[in-house]
Amino acid sequence: MKTTISEKIFSRASGKNVKAGDFVLADIDCAMTHDITGPLALQGFYEIMHNKENPRVWDASKIVMVFDHQSPADSLSAAENQILLRKFAKEQNILNYDIFEGVCHQVVPEKGHVEPGELVVGSDSHTCTYGALGAFSTGIGSTDMAAVFATGKLWFKVPETLRLVIDGALQAHVYSKDVILHIIGDVSAEGGRYMACEFAGSTVRNMNISERMTVSNMAIEMGGKAGIIEADRTTEAYIKERILDFRLDSYWRTDDDSDYKIKHYDVSNLEPMVACPHNVDNVKPVQEVAGTKVDQIFIGSCTNGRFEDLEIAARIMGHEPVAKGVRLLVIPASRTEYLKALKAGYIKQFIKAGAIVESPCCGPCMGGSFGLLGAGEVALSTSNRNFKGRQGSAESFVYLSSPATAAATALTGEITDPRDV
Repeated sequence: MKTTISEKIFSRASGKNVKAGDFVLADIDCAMTHDITGPLALQGFYEIMHNKENPRVWDASKIVMVFDHQSPADSLSAAENQILLRKFAKEQNILNYDIFEGVCHQVVPEKGHVEPGELVVGSDSHTCTYGALGAFSTGIGSTDMAAVFATGKLWFKVPETLRLVIDGALQAHVYSKDVILHIIGDVSAEGGRYMACEFAGSTVRNMNISERMTVSNMAIEMGGKAGIIEADRTTEAYIKERILDFRLDSYWRTDDDSDYKIKHYDVSNLEPMVACPHNVDNVKPVQEVAGTKVDQIFIGSCTNGRFEDLEIAARIMGHEPVAKGVRLLVIPASRTEYLKALKAGYIKQFIKAGAIVESPCCGPCMGGSFGLLGAGEVALSTSNRNFKGRQGSAESFVYLSSPATAAATALTGEITDPRDV
């Protein structure tokens, strides 16, 4: 039987051969929760286990906790939630990546918790990021996470696959963020609804893991259930740095004659792209909005806060200062990525240019912690969402771009095509 990667993963996880459209009770390989969604998951867990004298999670070794959304705590309620989660992690012997470790969607794969062919869930919508390593990884609600904590299983409808075949060599200053924005603009915010968005083609094969994570991260913005990329030697090299005895299984590939929908893209002539307020699928070439004045620029998040992203921004900015009247926030996605950038001299370079460099966390991405926008302010962000009020006031405006476009804009104070710098 010819099957897709997703069908193969759900067949293994449910113990029977399944196809798209089937409903399955599947075993979870890894579950992640964080400081915002974790407390409600704990509440649900204790309600499920109320008749147990000493309630225990199904398998503590398969649960990961990360503090990132309000880290360090920015309010009394955030501090109390983190105290609650620390206590739970200690009681249950759950691995807890406390403050300053980084954003959950960087930390989980970076620390070796994801392998190809696994079924991974997280109580955050951008859990689809881990699909960059060939796993079926998807976001779930806190109440579903409570069920996972208690049983290690969850019901799924096996999704159809939308195979997005991307070919062509990218031009200078055009990156994977531009590719995924272009695709979302074409497919629309609902075009991949509850589908396994599978990214393939020569362009994807030539991407490093950082670039692939950017693409998989934003599958949810086209309605996708997952954003999966077939594991290859690039994947194997990344994972072997974290799991020494890892060996790539060629089984986790989509069969040529399996049943899936397909779209083809030639990105050879793709320009730098930007998502305009207030929807991620409101995508235009940067040239069409060039000259738009900005108040704040954010380089970071689980989408584009890795070392490679910071390196792109640093090279474009050189030793030039941030434009007057503009706030540049730089937030590495993890402690590891921060230290890489520090060693390379990029942190010092950003600070000397006038940027504010913060410790690893989500920062202004979801309107928490710091860097909020006031009414009427305009921001350019390398994050993944620009909904009204997402990064502060409902009367502010957020554009989404690549780190290259963000860096070019930081120098001029207005949205700028990086090819013009």
